[in-house]
This record gives sequence, structure tokens and C-alpha cells, in this order.
Amino acid sequence: MPEEMKDAKDVKGFKPRAVVYAKKLDDDFSEAVAQFYSSVWEEKEGGLSKKQKHLMVFAIACASQKTSSAVKILQRLKKYDATAQEIKDVMMLAAWTGGIQNFTTFTPKILEEMERLEF
Repeated sequence: MPEEMKDAKDVKGFKPRAVVYAKKLDDDFSEAVAQFYSSVWEEKEGGLSKKQKHLMVFAIACASQKTSSAVKILQRLKKYDATAQEIKDVMMLAAWTGGIQNFTTFTPKILEEMERLEF
């Protein structure tokens, strides 16, 4: 497995679907998609940590009502030792950005998952 594909798998815990689908089309395309994925999630000097990046995509998922994605990201945040307060802060930012009605839509499932993950 090329290094980029291993990196992509390490971030998600499994090979991303985009990489799998790209592989069905073309090996070079698959490697390019894996490289893009690795580049986005790589920790660069002076840049964001993986935890910070996951907090950001969690906020975006919540604000755009992608609740199932937010739940999956929450599971990754547990791996990166996010605190309950960091999650709550991000949820409040998502409410600020996406509107309070969005907040009432995504919050029940997120709180349920937080309890399950023992945040």
C-alpha cells in the first residue's frame, strides 16, 4: 500500500471511500486522491494539529446539519483526546454560524454520542 493510502487510512481508521472508489477507476487517480487526503490531514510545522482540524470539521458538519458525519467526527475527536468542553464550545460556535434551529436539529444525537463515548 503506498504511503499516502496508509496515511489516509490512519486518520480515519479505515481506507476512505473516496480512495476506494478512485481505485476502481484508476490507480493513479486513487493515489492522487489519497495524496490530497494525506496533505489535508498532515500536521505541518506551525499549522493546525489533527485534533484542531477535527474540531473544525466537526463545527462545519454541525453547522451544515450533517449529523451523521458529526457523530463520526466526534468518535475521532475522542481518539485525539478532545475534551467535553472543547466539543461544547464547538457546538456553540456551530449554533452561532448555522443558526439556533440547526442547533436543535443536531444536538440530541451529538449529546447521545458524547454520553456513549463518556465525554
